Amino acid sequence: MTQETHNDFSQETADVVVIGTGAGGAPLIARLAMAGRKVVALEAGPSFNARSHTPDEPTAQELYWLHERLSGGGTPQAFGGNNSGTGIGGSLLHYGAFLPRMDPRDYKLYSESGKGVDWPFGAEELQSYVEEVERFIGVSGPAHYPWDESRHYAYPPAAPNRAALKMRQACDNIGLRHADGPLAVVTKDRDQPYFGRREGCVNCGACHQGCRNGAKSGADNTYLPLACAHGAELRAGCMATGFERDSQGRITAVIYIRNGREERQKCKAVVLSAGAVETARLLLNNGLANSSGQVGRNYMTHVSTQVWGVFDEETRPNKGYPSLTISEDMLRPKDADFAGGYLLQSLGMMPLTWAANLVRADGRRGDALSQTLAAYNYSAGIGMHGESLPRDENRVTLSDEKDAFGLPKPRIDHTYGPNEEAMHRHASRLMVKMWESIGAKDIRVISRAAHMIGTCRMGTDAGEAVVNPYGRSFDIDNLWISDHSTFPSSGAANPALTIMALALRTADAMLKVV
Repeated sequence: MTQETHNDFSQETADVVVIGTGAGGAPLIARLAMAGRKVVALEAGPSFNARSHTPDEPTAQELYWLHERLSGGGTPQAFGGNNSGTGIGGSLLHYGAFLPRMDPRDYKLYSESGKGVDWPFGAEELQSYVEEVERFIGVSGPAHYPWDESRHYAYPPAAPNRAALKMRQACDNIGLRHADGPLAVVTKDRDQPYFGRREGCVNCGACHQGCRNGAKSGADNTYLPLACAHGAELRAGCMATGFERDSQGRITAVIYIRNGREERQKCKAVVLSAGAVETARLLLNNGLANSSGQVGRNYMTHVSTQVWGVFDEETRPNKGYPSLTISEDMLRPKDADFAGGYLLQSLGMMPLTWAANLVRADGRRGDALSQTLAAYNYSAGIGMHGESLPRDENRVTLSDEKDAFGLPKPRIDHTYGPNEEAMHRHASRLMVKMWESIGAKDIRVISRAAHMIGTCRMGTDAGEAVVNPYGRSFDIDNLWISDHSTFPSSGAANPALTIMALALRTADAMLKVV
């Protein structure tokens, strides 16, 4: 997508207004538009031309959501490129495109361990939607996936970089299975419906800075062109701020700011797809859909500890797809002293991002930092994404500070509990052992978190959840939520695939009533 679309529903009543155009919004927008619904999508960020993307890291920050968020708690989180985006296409513009499926056991964590919560359905409920997403957007992966031999991918894996090869060597040394990870990347040219030719991955390594040739499967080159071809209107630069309601409490219009002016779009239904922080902030600021008291609560991240080492030969960590090698052997470790589990993946990284993570988490300064930075071209990492349990005190609230739109800035309090700390220790020991087994030097552990999950959980009890299992508000029957805020638990997998699958499922439910 190079510009916002021009179907003008502003003077009409749209069937649906969708706030957000990323993983939670785009598939739903396309599904509704294909069924003949008048859909208006409001995106706070601009519309980008993919050919303008650049591997220059400071320039690429235009893809990140950089509106200030206040971060508190015992494990405060860094925001920006790590977890949220802006622009037509949302966070999928800059996500890493690592696309593992959520493990079936993670849907029923409470039943398994007595910790966390269960989802209101199991993996089988989403299976057909997961497969549909993979087929439509284009996903690469190995011919044989060790943890699920029934799985098949349309494209062969990308070429491994040195970090991927190093992790494979370390896995072999300590007896872990490994494979090429599932990637939302096409490795051969592809004709994408309603978009055109997407060129195969050229292994430039700049996935997090936006994909110039369309190899990375985002929203801007898959679902949104499909949506526009069927009449959906995408409005860039529109910051949603409020709602109008009728005497029965149903939403009749969305209020938003565009070019400094307040505008309104009448509608029959609304979908919030703004992410765990912005969806919760919008509801809290407008006092909506919170009879359960759960809006903003149970904010989760993935435990995403990294371990980096230095090698004698060059690794060039900015070259090639960043995170190709995966191991799922730790999804349920036999010696675990925690509930759930974690994935392992190889890590290459662009230099400024790598240096910022190091400075933030490692504490090195002065000559020690200079020496470490000088070893960048000889460095490689292993990272993990692990289950984070929902906790009531981890939450999004409204601060007293106002932003440029006059809205309260969100405050996000985040503290790891005993389960997350135990998982971090377990993964750190394992990853250090892996690097030691192949002679890495200057091994360092970086504690970090990734992704934003929770704050508007789904469930079957209106007193304990914000939306039902299809994303429909218990309080306002024409309000729906389609993003990762509805996740009851985090699981261990990167969330994008599950978000997109849930979006299609929510759209199918909406089509029965909207």
